Amino acid sequence: MSSDPESPAVAQALARLDAITRRLRVECPWDREQDERSIVPHTVEESYELADAAQRRDDAKMVDELGDVLFQVHFLSLLLEERGAGDLAQVAGEVTDKLIRRHPHVFGDVQADTSLQVRRNWDEIKRGEAGREPGVFGDVPENLPGPLYARKVQRRAASSGFDFPGVEGPLQSMRDELAELEAARGRDEQFHELGDVLFAAVNVARKLAVDPELALRAAADRFRARVLAASELAASEGHSWNDLAPDAQLAYYARARLTAEAEGGLRPQ
Repeated sequence: MSSDPESPAVAQALARLDAITRRLRVECPWDREQDERSIVPHTVEESYELADAAQRRDDAKMVDELGDVLFQVHFLSLLLEERGAGDLAQVAGEVTDKLIRRHPHVFGDVQADTSLQVRRNWDEIKRGEAGREPGVFGDVPENLPGPLYARKVQRRAASSGFDFPGVEGPLQSMRDELAELEAARGRDEQFHELGDVLFAAVNVARKLAVDPELALRAAADRFRARVLAASELAASEGHSWNDLAPDAQLAYYARARLTAEAEGGLRPQ
C-alpha cells in the first residue's frame, strides 16, 4: 500500500472512514448520544493503548491503535462541524500551518542544527502565538497524569532558561531528595519529600529524553511479570505463593529475575 498522502488509496481510505463516521453518528444510538465530554475519555484511553503498542514495538498493534485514534479525530471533528465550530479540513489546515510556523529551520531561513535548538525555537514561537495564556506556565493542562504534568512544568521552566545544562545536576538533586526523604519524620513531611523525589526523577527522565510515564509503566510490567514467574516457580516446587514467608518470596523473586536477565530480559506479553 502506498504511503503517499496524495495517492488514490490513501484518499479513498480517509473518505471511507469519514463516510462511516458520519453514518454512525446518524444511525447508531450510542454514537448519536455522544458529545465531546463523553468521547474524550475514550480518546485518552486509545492514546494510552497506542503508546503501549509503540513501547512494545508491536507494529501490527500500532496499525490497529492508530486506526482507533484516527477515528477519534474524525468523530470529534464531526462534532465541531455539527455546531458550526469547525470541521476536519479546518483541523488539518490549522495543524499544518502550525507545523510550518514552528519549523522555520525547515520552511524558513532559521538555523537549527540540533534537536535542542529546535525545541527552544518551538517554545519561543509558541509563546508568541495569539490566544496563549500569559506566563511561563500558560496553557499547561492540570489534568495530565502526574509524571507528564511534572515534565510539562519542567519543560516550561526550562524554556525560560531555568534549567540544568546536563543530566548530572538533576541526578544530584535526586540523590539529595532521597537523603531528605530518608531523614523525613511524620506523614506530612514524608509526603512532601516523596513528591520531591518523584519530581526529581521526572526531571532526570526529561534530561535523558525518556518518557517517565512509559518508563514507569514498563517497570511495573517487569515487576508484575517477575512476580508471576516467581509464583509459578514456587508452585512448580510444591509451594503456594501466598503461604510463603516474605524472605522465601523474595528468594523466588530473585531467581525469577536472574532467569529473566539470563534470557535477555523478561518482557510481559
